Amino acid sequence: MSNHSRRRVLKAFGAAAAGVSLGAGSATASAADERFLVNLTEVSRSEIPDDVEIIHDLSKADVLVARGDQSTVGSAAATAPDVRIDRSDDGSGAVVEAEGPRASENSASHNHDGPPSNSEYQWDKRVQDLNADLTDKPGGGRSIHDVTTGEGTRIAVVDSGVYDGHPDLEGVVNEDLSTNITGDGYDFRPNGAGNHGTHVAGTIAATNSNDGPGGGVLGTAPDTELVAIRMFSGLQGYAGDGLAAWMYAAEIGCDAINYSVGYTVSDTEEYPVLLELEQIISQVATEVRSQGTVIVNSAGNASLDMDAPNQLSLPTEADGVFGVAATGPIGYGWGGKHSDNEAKWLTGNRLEEPTTEPAFYTNYGSAVDVSAAGGNADLDAIATNPNAYNDLVYSTINTTDDDGTVTSGYGWKAGTSMAAPQVAGAVALVRSLRPDATPDEVEGLIQETATMPEEGERYHGSGHLDLEALVRAAGGNGAGNGGKGKGKGNR
Repeated sequence: MSNHSRRRVLKAFGAAAAGVSLGAGSATASAADERFLVNLTEVSRSEIPDDVEIIHDLSKADVLVARGDQSTVGSAAATAPDVRIDRSDDGSGAVVEAEGPRASENSASHNHDGPPSNSEYQWDKRVQDLNADLTDKPGGGRSIHDVTTGEGTRIAVVDSGVYDGHPDLEGVVNEDLSTNITGDGYDFRPNGAGNHGTHVAGTIAATNSNDGPGGGVLGTAPDTELVAIRMFSGLQGYAGDGLAAWMYAAEIGCDAINYSVGYTVSDTEEYPVLLELEQIISQVATEVRSQGTVIVNSAGNASLDMDAPNQLSLPTEADGVFGVAATGPIGYGWGGKHSDNEAKWLTGNRLEEPTTEPAFYTNYGSAVDVSAAGGNADLDAIATNPNAYNDLVYSTINTTDDDGTVTSGYGWKAGTSMAAPQVAGAVALVRSLRPDATPDEVEGLIQETATMPEEGERYHGSGHLDLEALVRAAGGNGAGNGGKGKGKGNR
């Protein structure tokens, strides 16, 4: 494996938790203001004082999300502080990002000799032979979308909100089922929380419907239905709201939840209460899975070994959560001899590192179930060559002008946040072919058909997502044998 930018990640992100605080997260907060989680397997609900407010009732999983004085509720094992997640920090969002063109901007749309169309930046889809429109060999064989486009499935995007006014997302998001779980009074669309969720949504289900000169982008499962569940108000969200979103997604019959959210703490001796939080997450995951919903989670962006002593990355390491690490190329469309021939960007020796190269920032270890395209980056090259952003994942975004006008566009992001939706889209493809497959069977198929790059299990789990092999297996006889991700937590 190459050492591209991996040394620099320690300087960029440090070794401690990023973008996370416990409880109310404010020096002026009183005990009565604190948010916390209650494990009803450790304390009876009748023992909870009346002055403790129940924010989310997840009692089907024996869990409550509460506000009040945590010390008044049961023993130490009965509660865990809620985790506040700050998306303004790179550790909880995209590691690297850049805006591309607006949806209405003019650019050529063809495969050879000229400015690339939007879809030509999608190395993550092209390398998987997702659709004949994304290849220089149209008619050269069946693509994934000749077999399935995810029709009849439903995927929840639990994130910062989804801008459904984007031309490649129109008609994709179920407005009636989409919701805001934060209680801030607005709807499911982004509310000061950036375009992270919109980018994720495009990776899963963009339809390539933009009829502008530059065209659009295409998602893994463009005929799946998305449910946008916003858990961030502004740039802050709570783990408890995320768990409530999981329960809601399962109750409305989602085939998968894309949860590109996580938090890493490097010393559980310093924060032992997070082991209680891990147990609570596992209880919710068990209930969600019992209703047939797969939980797909980004493994984290701190370049940390999740098997190191006292290291804990949540929710990835909780039982029942399917963890995805990130990979990406170095050198996609950087320029040079073939810079004007987009059809050759992935061919020959034009990549310094392949698309399966572990991204410099990705967490790794036995909690990884599979790897998928999340984007890579040579940070030195990006500083001098704008084309180096092509190694990131290109998808739908929204921007807000100074006057409040929301504009559709496209942009690059890299992170395990971008790898998880590749797998969530894959779940939609499997469930469209096998609607009765259990979460164990779906995950098992994804893992059994994954291909193993040379870096091995440490970075790739069971292997790298292989949509062609997956769809072939899902369309045949027999079922998967169940994923390895049900018994994690080996630290």
